[in-house]
Amino acid sequence: MSARAIKQNLGGYLFIGPFVIGFLAFTFIPILTSLYLSFTQYNMFSTPSWIGLENYKKMFTADPRYWQSLKVTLIYVLAGVPLRLGFALLVAMILNTTSRAVGLYRSLFYLPSLIGGSVAVAIMWRNIFGDEGIVNILLGLLGIPDVRWFGDPTAALWMLIFLSVWQFGSSMLIFLAGLKSIPMSYYEAASVDGANYWQKFTKITLPMLSPVILFNTIMQTIAAFMTFVPAFIISKGTGGPLDGTLLYSLYLFIQGFEFFNMGYASAMAWIMLIIVGILTAIIFFTSKYWVHYESEGGK
Repeated sequence: MSARAIKQNLGGYLFIGPFVIGFLAFTFIPILTSLYLSFTQYNMFSTPSWIGLENYKKMFTADPRYWQSLKVTLIYVLAGVPLRLGFALLVAMILNTTSRAVGLYRSLFYLPSLIGGSVAVAIMWRNIFGDEGIVNILLGLLGIPDVRWFGDPTAALWMLIFLSVWQFGSSMLIFLAGLKSIPMSYYEAASVDGANYWQKFTKITLPMLSPVILFNTIMQTIAAFMTFVPAFIISKGTGGPLDGTLLYSLYLFIQGFEFFNMGYASAMAWIMLIIVGILTAIIFFTSKYWVHYESEGGK
């Protein structure tokens, strides 16, 4: 390359330089390092020793807590993501109006997503679902027996799922933007033909919104697999009771930073990446049967 060409491109290189350096230093190199560490025994205080596939063998054949964490995480994802998206879509449709106060309502509904992953909110959630918390008080007023949220593994997991559903703000805003893009003429034409509200929802809203649903499903699925702070705070870092809240990311943290099995934790991270990749591929593969694109003529 000539000196003149280098001088002309220098500005571009200077602008992309910080991103390239940051990507190499904080993303690409750590990824390769974790892949190498997954084949080693490494406690962060001594030199890693190569052990081949032993971490993966232990994970699949000699670690029942690993399978428990995977089971808990799959339940959390398969139950929490649909509930979160369904609730977000419901609120988005309610807010899809021309009211003057709708901007305020959107901000208020989005607020939990801004603070929902914080330590303070997780502590507040513990108090709300405590034995004498407001949830059990309301259940008592309805004549329903108190629930031992921190003594029953199933109840504890549902407490985490309810927290994830409460953080629906980001999905709601994306759904709201999708609803705004649907022409009102479609609904007007359907009304002329005698369609009721449910028919408009299933024949117009859902098909036109399906690309947005696909995007939200993928993003929320990935985010659900990475959930850590609520499970750590609510279970006090143990995943209890009886490993009922032992999410995959929490068990990975325990192995890496409490037991100092960083090689094993790295192997867990790569298996998690593969699982998320497989689920994402399945969602993309099935999308051709339910996602509607106008540019493809509805096919």
